[in-house]
Amino acid sequence: MSITITRDMTIGRIREVCPRADEVLSRFFGPGCFSCPNSRLKSIEFGASVHGQDVDEVVEELNRLMQEQ
Repeated sequence: MSITITRDMTIGRIREVCPRADEVLSRFFGPGCFSCPNSRLKSIEFGASVHGQDVDEVVEELNRLMQEQ
């Protein structure tokens, strides 16, 4: 079963389905993202907005990783 990352998925869910997601998330959001208690509950769109990143670019990079798995 192939899962596609979408902008409304939570960061927690993305980390569950994509073991290498931390590589992308730390590059776009910084390593502090993982110590934030709400990061698991917030959407990737919210994270991108807070960190001034283009959500489409983040999602594209995560989906590229998903295809490599």
